[in-house]
Amino acid sequence: MKENMKSILSWLAIVVLDYLLISVLISMGIFNLYHIQIIETIGINVILAVGLNLIVGCSGQFSLGHAGFMAIGAYAVAIIGVKMPTYVGFLIAILVGTLVAGGIALGVGIPTLRLKGDYLAIATLGVAEIIRILLVNGGDITNGAAGIMGIPPFTTWSLVYGVAVVSLILAMNFLRSPLGRNTIAIREDEIAAESMGVDTTKVKVIVFVFGAILASIAGSLQAGYVGTVMPKDFSFMMSVNVLIIVVLGGLGSMTGTVLAAILLGLLNMLLQDYASVRMIIYALALILIMIFRPSGLLGTKELTLSHLFRKTSKGGN
Repeated sequence: MKENMKSILSWLAIVVLDYLLISVLISMGIFNLYHIQIIETIGINVILAVGLNLIVGCSGQFSLGHAGFMAIGAYAVAIIGVKMPTYVGFLIAILVGTLVAGGIALGVGIPTLRLKGDYLAIATLGVAEIIRILLVNGGDITNGAAGIMGIPPFTTWSLVYGVAVVSLILAMNFLRSPLGRNTIAIREDEIAAESMGVDTTKVKVIVFVFGAILASIAGSLQAGYVGTVMPKDFSFMMSVNVLIIVVLGGLGSMTGTVLAAILLGLLNMLLQDYASVRMIIYALALILIMIFRPSGLLGTKELTLSHLFRKTSKGGN
């Protein structure tokens, strides 16, 4: 128990120190607006990928609809935030987005997650595309393909940082709970989990709804910092990009997801000056990483402080 508390306090200290370091760098002018945008993008990607990793990496279900759930949260903030340009309106929009995304996830998950196979992937891909088409043809409500502009700047990097940390803590605590252990059991052997009395459908639906809610929150935060939303922002490729982060970090590894989001965010930043070959270099880097680390940066393991200190001491020796 004492060791667990020490670990929690140590990670908390790292989170606080990181926050203070970023704050100092911003106040000194070393980090400009561009760097702040990179931090916000990385944080939003962490929230998205943590939610998808719970679905794909921890429960073993394949979802391709994360962009759709993200769009719900983004458009909730766009529609409500423009009419109620206050933080109360922002919170109401986030709540509406999570309720709608969670409700749709529940409606999709209950029938499809009873079945074995890749039915969830097909269903979520279809739902995401339906959501995008509805946004394009939403008339005055969504402003069609042109999207909605002039969204108040609700989102700050501090808010994104805080939500990303809370999302990670919730996911880690969930995996340590009895429900989380049942989730891992389903991933390893669903038939064996059923024979042990686990209600596999219920567990999978809960995880799927949780992941969809995190995606909606990430979409809300993105709308609040970009200031505009368009249907094309939530295409199939957005879901693929989040899936890349999950696979790169390691299926089932939450700390791996964070590392992958940071790595890809920094890689994109470094390649900004090479626009003509940026995507080629980006793709080659991903291929090389997957060749040398086929199970991802951390596989199914989590990064622990003791592991970090062991690596550091070995390097020092």
